[in-house]
Amino acid sequence: MEYYLAVDIGASSGRHILGWKEDGKIFTKELYRFPNGVKELDGHLTWDIESLLAHVKKGIDEAIKNYPTIKSLSIDTWGVDYVLLNGEQEIFPVYAYRDTRTEKIIPKVHELIKFEELYKRTGIQFQPFNTIYQLYADKTAGRLENATDFLLIPEYLLYKLCGVKSHEYTNATTGGMINAGSRNYDPDIIKALELPQRLFNFWGGLDQPGKILGTYKNIQCVLCATHDTASAVEGIPMEGDEIFISSGTWSLLGAKTSKPITTPESMKANFTNEGGVNYIRYLKNIMGMWLINRLRDELCPDKDFGQIVNEAGASDFNEIVDANDPAFLAPESMKAAFDSKLAKTPENFADYFRCAYRSLAVTYSKAVTEIEKNTGKKYSSIYIVGGGAKNKFLNSLTEEATGKKVIALPIEATALGNLKIQMEAF
Repeated sequence: MEYYLAVDIGASSGRHILGWKEDGKIFTKELYRFPNGVKELDGHLTWDIESLLAHVKKGIDEAIKNYPTIKSLSIDTWGVDYVLLNGEQEIFPVYAYRDTRTEKIIPKVHELIKFEELYKRTGIQFQPFNTIYQLYADKTAGRLENATDFLLIPEYLLYKLCGVKSHEYTNATTGGMINAGSRNYDPDIIKALELPQRLFNFWGGLDQPGKILGTYKNIQCVLCATHDTASAVEGIPMEGDEIFISSGTWSLLGAKTSKPITTPESMKANFTNEGGVNYIRYLKNIMGMWLINRLRDELCPDKDFGQIVNEAGASDFNEIVDANDPAFLAPESMKAAFDSKLAKTPENFADYFRCAYRSLAVTYSKAVTEIEKNTGKKYSSIYIVGGGAKNKFLNSLTEEATGKKVIALPIEATALGNLKIQMEAF
């Protein structure tokens, strides 16, 4: 039996998942789980990258104890965030995408290169935390003066295991600097922002999923689609091309397309064209379970999600908010953020959760309408994977709001996609 190891790290936790194939089907087993989360440092939100690396190594050691002949491993995480390096030395801190350090420099970036031009070149939606704005914030703060490299989080972790630096295509596209046509860093963007060209010495092309980088403890280190959503889409057993939602901290709603859609209409709708495995992931970022998790932490941390869903379903509160309103990105109080956007104040915690779930469903419906308009295609089904796939109440609201058949697959889609790419690499 050949075994493979997927390390799947999200904003709140990470898992090491063993995979193997029997009769053409991939089977999985979780071997190790560890916490993750942003840390406040000097008024900024950061990642404890040293702790993450320690957990990655510990989980691999745990896997080797019972499965000493693992053939390969790979790592996927969220996108846009990175580690600056001076040679082999990290330049700390490692900022988290929810930090507000980019707010003041975004207008300056758009003075140097208008967002309309950025979107035409990259097809990537505006998000205040895109890598392009983070790097320009670093330039303004002088943090790039001694930087020789920057590696996105999963590529950094793989580098620390096998010693090989890499920029993987699907993950790199999330940052807003990859030309949608050439599928490489756009030299005109780099020139306009006067970013150090030494950081972008990938003119031979970005690395594609499936590349073998090196070894760690006799295990081959492989590039999966290192952006977790890219791996999740690879792990969805869709029949034909339908709409998908990868439902976690963020809800990523989209469809596969053969080429980027960079029209003014697409830009206005704030859709993004991220890299996939031989296709484009045409999608929209929606705030997702972040709303629910933060409300639970604040209003009823002792209640399990089953109770919350049942009581939300019994509520008759029908106000909604724009689930993608920036007010919900990183508020000190999620309850206060909801209160500020509602004409009527909820009477109890169940009302807040009903409002959040209904708001997500309505936001999904609006995104589905936009995606059909921009692609010129009608879709009949929505495949939902990730933690949100288990929420029957939200799935029912989504089906009602969109008029589409919802196919909820409570599977480890990201780990499955990660493992699938590893298995196909040999």
